[in-house]
Amino acid sequence: MKNIILGMMLLFVTLSTQAQGKKNKNAKLDIEVNGNCEMCKKRIEKAVFSVKGVKSADYHIDDKTLHLIINEEKCSSLDVKKAIAKAGHDSDEVKATDADYDKLHGCCQYERK
Repeated sequence: MKNIILGMMLLFVTLSTQAQGKKNKNAKLDIEVNGNCEMCKKRIEKAVFSVKGVKSADYHIDDKTLHLIINEEKCSSLDVKKAIAKAGHDSDEVKATDADYDKLHGCCQYERK
């Protein structure tokens, strides 16, 4: 009887740890990204779609928010933020290098924090 109870407890622990490690295939994220114009929107969305696992990306200039749907089994929000930074735009977590920022068109250069 002890072995049956011990086996059931072990099975429960195993199943619960597997459920915690499962990643969402359609994770919805909102990321704050600095940008000013339609050129920024196109550049940001192009950079985001270069990341494998991004399903949908829509940048809103008015509130400076990028709405994403990603497959977390293939990429993470940090991967997306690094791609955005490489394109010259700062996000809430990852900042673009000065060299990447300086490559932006004059109207795209936003006030950096």
